[in-house]
Amino acid sequence: MNILIFNCGSSSLTYKIFRTEGPSDIQTLLSGKAHRVGVKGSETSFIENHCGGQETRKEVMIPNHREAAALAFDYIGENGITVDAIGHRFVHGGGYFQGSARLDTHTLEKLRLCLPLAPLHNPISLSVIHASRKILPSVLQYVTFDSAFHASIPDYAYTYALPQNVTQKFGYRKYGFHGLSYAYVTQETARFLGLPQEKLKIVACHLGTGGSSVAAIRNGRSIDTSMGFSPLPGLVMSTRSGDIDPMLTIYLMAVYGYQPDDLLDILNKQSGLLGISEASSDIRDIIRRFSQTEKGQAELAFDMYIHRLRKYIGSYAAVLGGIDALVFTDDIGVRNPLVREKVCEAMGWCGIVLDREANRLAADDRISSLNAGNVEVRILTVPTEEERVICLEGTTLLGGAE
Repeated sequence: MNILIFNCGSSSLTYKIFRTEGPSDIQTLLSGKAHRVGVKGSETSFIENHCGGQETRKEVMIPNHREAAALAFDYIGENGITVDAIGHRFVHGGGYFQGSARLDTHTLEKLRLCLPLAPLHNPISLSVIHASRKILPSVLQYVTFDSAFHASIPDYAYTYALPQNVTQKFGYRKYGFHGLSYAYVTQETARFLGLPQEKLKIVACHLGTGGSSVAAIRNGRSIDTSMGFSPLPGLVMSTRSGDIDPMLTIYLMAVYGYQPDDLLDILNKQSGLLGISEASSDIRDIIRRFSQTEKGQAELAFDMYIHRLRKYIGSYAAVLGGIDALVFTDDIGVRNPLVREKVCEAMGWCGIVLDREANRLAADDRISSLNAGNVEVRILTVPTEEERVICLEGTTLLGGAE
């Protein structure tokens, strides 16, 4: 069975086709990633594809994720690869989904109800689902959800300090996201260190070109994470504000007449790095600007990004009572040595000491160790592969279905 996986980030789309005969027999046939999808910045969007040892890169305008999916289907067709099933990552299923599900009319109706829960991710994932159903209408499809890994967060960490009649009536609690990524890198970190997950305390930083978060992981289980009921809280992200005083939104509504849709747009699509820099939502553009001649707002945006990330790492080191490994993953986490260097500065108090040369030379296609000498905390870059986790979900969910 060939399973095509679509993994939508807020500004990217990763796709892979796995040939699988079961959970222990999975091979990658083809893969690709569309970058800077819908991004406003100085660099153009592009898609890279890999098949049979050949790599292509095409710079092309990619205004949305439907167009990115169409480019992926074009490449799959050019290489004559058949697709037997399609799996999708859906960020937030709220209280409507407790696990992965096959796509049918009933499932699609419930997915539509989830759209407001993650306004940057859920609508684009649904758009790719619709595009896939249009292009390959007879192919089985299924959807996985990103919050399952965080189901282990204890009640004192997931409960909001609101009246119980509010939290219970509306189901308000911390869900957490990037769970597929955290499940994968936790397993890979344990394998690399030669230790069981049950013996490790990990702070993992999933730093994407769109959304980013941090998780505190003890004994292979999440005990806290920076995102909450929605993917909005936590770190400074590309276009999301991260943590803010909630009174700000009340003032904007009560005093200045802003409507809920206005605030959703501001907090999710106009804030973060884009809002601070007024130039780009991409941290790579931000670094390029302040590293050359333009400082000002670009430098402020970078400093805020680093400060917020370091604050979460430090707080989770305290929550865990010390850490064994600090893990950086996803595009920015794995491919941006300056971010890692600045985050780890002055963190020796909790055992985090970075080897700058190892950091500079870290590979982006395999696990790299970045810590200096015999220090307490291992610092690792771990390339994530959420798509393999989604594929494994599909082999379980679909069984032997043809």
